[in-house]
Amino acid sequence: MKTIRRAVLLLVLPLVLGGLSAPLGAQESAITVEGVIAREVVDRMPVDTGSTFSADVETLWCWTKVTGAEGMALEHVWSFAGYEWVVPLQIGGSPWRTYSSKKIVAEWKGEWTVTVRDTAGNVLHTMTFTIE
Repeated sequence: MKTIRRAVLLLVLPLVLGGLSAPLGAQESAITVEGVIAREVVDRMPVDTGSTFSADVETLWCWTKVTGAEGMALEHVWSFAGYEWVVPLQIGGSPWRTYSSKKIVAEWKGEWTVTVRDTAGNVLHTMTFTIE
């Protein structure tokens, strides 16, 4: 009889404990990300935002405001012509403003993408811009 109770407990306990936390999908849906590409960030706010920049821009900034991800690690992934630059970011509160920058070489003309993702690779937000 003890063996049967123990087996039932081992089967039921994970189901009960699992039901105490929110499902993974519910946690992810609570995360919101707003973002822009800017020429500067001043006092933690983006300045001179846009979707098209001249090739002489030298540096661009990806600014994001993240809500619902306190304590998580996220990434800004800058992508161009098959190359990726990954910038790790630690989210310290909610909402949380954070940003990364990328030096732009004048020859790197074309469409760029910055993806905000969690460390599992889930895409939370995507921004595109063009260097002319």
